Amino acid sequence: MKKAEKKATPSNCESCEFYDYDEYYEEYTCKMRLDEDEMMRFLQKETASCPYYRYYDEYKSVHKQL
Repeated sequence: MKKAEKKATPSNCESCEFYDYDEYYEEYTCKMRLDEDEMMRFLQKETASCPYYRYYDEYKSVHKQL
């Protein structure tokens, strides 16, 4: 029996703070700078979820004003 794995936070790039429209490429891209090893793990889908995922809340500043 395997040891209980740490539950990974699910990530959805479309709701991530680092997912933004790139006018040069005319598509959405991840703005997080990954090193070569991290990029290989990501492309080979060896990670359960993105370790840099942060939920983007466009109303974050509004919440602070209230």
